[in-house]
Amino acid sequence: MSLRPAAPDTGIVYRRVDIDPIVDLPADPYTVVDTRLCSGLQKGEAKVGTVEHVMSALAGLGVDNCYVDVDAPEIPILDGSAAPFVFLLLSAGFEWQAAPKRFLRVKKAVEFREGDKWVKLEPYEGFRLNFAIHFNHPAIDGTQTETTVDFAQQVYARDVARARTFGFMHEVEAMRNMGLALGGSLDNAIVMDEHRVLNPHGLRYEEEFVKHKIHDAIGDLILAGHPQLAAY
Repeated sequence: MSLRPAAPDTGIVYRRVDIDPIVDLPADPYTVVDTRLCSGLQKGEAKVGTVEHVMSALAGLGVDNCYVDVDAPEIPILDGSAAPFVFLLLSAGFEWQAAPKRFLRVKKAVEFREGDKWVKLEPYEGFRLNFAIHFNHPAIDGTQTETTVDFAQQVYARDVARARTFGFMHEVEAMRNMGLALGGSLDNAIVMDEHRVLNPHGLRYEEEFVKHKIHDAIGDLILAGHPQLAAY
């Protein structure tokens, strides 16, 4: 995978460079096709899965325009967080472009419910995310399971980017049967059995589980096409 500069108003565009001719998949709502355990994009027969971590890094660092060249149908998982992408992007550096930055302003509350889960977007002068989770699992519910990240107060690279994806041993097997997470291991996810975290070094944040939900939401929300002025 390679991240390359793009001209103003390009947006984030994934490119399947292993297909002839190369297929461009714009990161927008109309290419999203699969949200089972990850966020996937598709155009024609070309797919790119697990885009949420690199999208989170790009959004968290304020990158508006970028080409993501990839030679496989899934983005590399690396360590299970956005931190490696953040490191590479900060190492490469950024360039101000001669075009205004555009935002989507939420003007009235929008809510969606599914069973006992719900999400809401509300007007806000900035970008703030609040999450609360409940898994009925001792390793998760024994940590801080609600937290807020406000981009006016927290630093994405320090406070969010290192939160890793997490799952259970039985889920890893199910994902592999679907062709996902084929390289999954304790090196790129928090993995739990019925009682405890199996990773020998434990958690990176006391609230790492809920922070990873915020981490992914940042990446998924930018698929709207522009950063939002909203509370989520």
